[in-house]
Amino acid sequence: MAINYQNVPNTTIPRDFRKLEKETANLYESIAIISKRANQIGAQMKEELHAKLNEFNNDSDTLEEVFENREQIEISMFYERLPKPTLIATEEFLNEKIYHKNPEKEKRIAEGGTI
Repeated sequence: MAINYQNVPNTTIPRDFRKLEKETANLYESIAIISKRANQIGAQMKEELHAKLNEFNNDSDTLEEVFENREQIEISMFYERLPKPTLIATEEFLNEKIYHKNPEKEKRIAEGGTI
């Protein structure tokens, strides 16, 4: 799944707790879902960055060549400017783009229990 970086703020913004708990009816469950998705996004971003930087990997580089490689610097700067994984995950959650399910909760509801 490709990560969508558009329309995600680059800085932390205040959030309405009621919007976060709207989908799950539990703020802590919502935060756990966002956290797990943020970890996935962070790992994916790290893999992408390492794959792009490995293209420049050359064992015979001198120290001066390493510091002067502008393309590597630009790629690194691009990833530094991206929104943080938690911000991306929060936007995905609020826009209902994260699939999640809680089997225990579904079982309790099916048995006629409460959420």
